[in-house]
Amino acid sequence: MTEIEKSRSAAPVPSDWTYAPAPESRDIVRLEQRYGHFVGGEWLEPQETYATISPATEEVLAEVGQATPEEVAAAVRAAREAFANGWSELPGPERAKYLFRIARILQERSREFAVLESLNGGKPIKESRDVDLPLAAAHFFYYAGWADKLEYAFPNRRPRPVGVAGQIIPWNFPLLMLAWKVAPAIACGNTVVLKPAETTPLTALLFCDVLRQAELPPGVVNIVTGDGRTGAELVKNPDIDKIAFTGSTEVGKAIQRELAGSGRKLTLELGGKAANIVFDDAALDQAVEGIVNGIYFNQGHVCCAGSRLFVQESIYEPVVDKLKRRLETLRVGDPLDKNTDVGAINSAMQLAKIEELVEAGKEEGAEIYQPPCRLPEKGYWFAPTVFTDVAQSYRIAQEEIFGPVLSVLTFRTPDEAVEKANNTPYGLSAGVWTEKGSRILWMAERLRAGVVWANTYNRFDPASPFGGYKESGFGREGGLHGLEPYLRFDESEPWGG
Repeated sequence: MTEIEKSRSAAPVPSDWTYAPAPESRDIVRLEQRYGHFVGGEWLEPQETYATISPATEEVLAEVGQATPEEVAAAVRAAREAFANGWSELPGPERAKYLFRIARILQERSREFAVLESLNGGKPIKESRDVDLPLAAAHFFYYAGWADKLEYAFPNRRPRPVGVAGQIIPWNFPLLMLAWKVAPAIACGNTVVLKPAETTPLTALLFCDVLRQAELPPGVVNIVTGDGRTGAELVKNPDIDKIAFTGSTEVGKAIQRELAGSGRKLTLELGGKAANIVFDDAALDQAVEGIVNGIYFNQGHVCCAGSRLFVQESIYEPVVDKLKRRLETLRVGDPLDKNTDVGAINSAMQLAKIEELVEAGKEEGAEIYQPPCRLPEKGYWFAPTVFTDVAQSYRIAQEEIFGPVLSVLTFRTPDEAVEKANNTPYGLSAGVWTEKGSRILWMAERLRAGVVWANTYNRFDPASPFGGYKESGFGREGGLHGLEPYLRFDESEPWGG
């Protein structure tokens, strides 16, 4: 035996395989004590403010403006002036340069943005770092490529920008939703007034510094912060030509009622109650990873989360057993720890909604499973949860929970799977797990969902359109389809005529 082999044989065997803390430093982020509104390329001192916090610790991060009707109107005027004073007529290649600059700056400052996204939103840093930031930059790169090709995207039509776009984004993917909306809007020659979510405004406010670095002309992108009152002011402003909203179905319906008959354009990306369907020929370990990614990614704060799991009866027991074992390995805790899998719930209000629906599931007779899990004492937390013995009529199988809660149901045949999957007022997404390509195509044709993933889940690409049916809204974001809501067409006049 060599000396090296002797030393190896004498080395103690580790008895504890727990992950050591691996916190990301907050030092890269410099927060202001108070933020105003970004209007016409300048910071507007707010008349009213509120505190934005870290949901993991409940610490106050900054004071943020609560926009008044006058401040919203000022932002819309700035956007209209920028639209009329050159941006709408700027050649596509020139607009593209600005989008390319924004994309590159986001890449250069990605660590800073990722830390702030996790700090203000509660999501794990590895998700902010590896998903949100790369995709946000990719959307600006992608639409930069379209800015000078609109005549090829829509041949024999005459695409023109719509005007001023009012955009209202949610708290689950603050920077990514900003990119989804701002990039196609300005690529098409529109100007923007964007309102980030009340609880997660900080990355949108930091994005204003990216606009400064990119030297985007003043007023092309304006950002006002506040709660639902700010969004309502934006929607009812008559000088807004198009509204894009991502959020709850209830608010989406209210916006649609407000705009009805006005002639203004509208796209809505609303709630979901997606079906994740596992057939008996699926690769079960792969499927379990997809199930976990489908519902526990971003604490279940995902409109397309696979919150209803349909398992073919013949494999029900092994799938549930594997899933429960996998849940025991999920690490819940500090969002800035690189080992964390499930971070903090975004707000006290959202946590209360999750707890109320989970209690309803238990009262209706479903069996609950939560892995052994020590939750932090401060902040808003909820353990990964699985419900079995769930009936189609239970609230947990019908209502969007928007949290880390999975309902498991069964089916026998593909027809039954389709019928049960479509038995929902929503129609945003679905997942199918099987080795048969023909079955995937058969299912995708029949599922009433805007996006159907096959043997994967929660995969996004800027070139692929995303959107829903029924109460999940209408319109598409991403891809070529994402350009059309930001364009009007003069069909009587040929391009260049």
